[in-house]
Amino acid sequence: MAGPLIADDLTHLALCWRLVRRDGVALGFTSHDRDLLVDGLVHLSRPGMSPSAIVLGDGVTADDLEVAGGLSAAALTRADLLAGRWDGARLRLFLVDWRDPALGQVALAAGTLGDVALGEAGDAGFVATLESPAAALRASAVEICSPECRAELGDARCRVSLRGRSRIAAISAADAGRFQVSGLNPADHAECRMLVLDGAAAGLERRLIAAVEGWLHMDEPAALAVGDRVLLTEGCDKRFATCRDRFGNAANFRGEPHVPGGDMLQRIGA
Repeated sequence: MAGPLIADDLTHLALCWRLVRRDGVALGFTSHDRDLLVDGLVHLSRPGMSPSAIVLGDGVTADDLEVAGGLSAAALTRADLLAGRWDGARLRLFLVDWRDPALGQVALAAGTLGDVALGEAGDAGFVATLESPAAALRASAVEICSPECRAELGDARCRVSLRGRSRIAAISAADAGRFQVSGLNPADHAECRMLVLDGAAAGLERRLIAAVEGWLHMDEPAALAVGDRVLLTEGCDKRFATCRDRFGNAANFRGEPHVPGGDMLQRIGA
């Protein structure tokens, strides 16, 4: 159905792009001078949003492209981008006939939102990298030797059940990049994953990297307030001793903790 859209001598094409966050929130934008309803989602008129040059071919490429646009207080905000709400969001670029978007679409590019560069505080623009699915071809298919486990707690290789390893707690104190919770021992929740359930940071995920003097430290700051609820899910520091003693899962440890490292080889050579 998309063929006639670009085969006619006179076309009526509008560029559209759709963003879908990991929590399911979706936004649509179009370069047309009015909003368009495409596949049940209203694509807001944002003429300033445009991609870098796109070349469509029949080969497999791992090339990425950039998408430039403007921030909107009602849709795509600076605060949300800085907080990481759009990290890893799925992005799709396509063309439609603005007279009747139901006629079909011409797919241009698809992937996930990568690095985002914001302008100064008074600048309403941003530039984001679209990482194509072919970018996975850059990754090495062979695992390297490491003393730490290469699996993630609870995945198919780790096999530890996460059932009963999550709990909800209320924030009792909050500071820049750290917080305290009531009714829980902070030392038991370092290396945990946290999902914020309430407040201004609701929906954000963070990793807890340390417990120091009763405070739990996050890998990235989040706007937490006293009374906000968080969901804490146990994590793992990927050390063999933790896998063996805390989870009783040494048989599934995906690392090489007993292989001598470079420091050992240097001592032997000396």
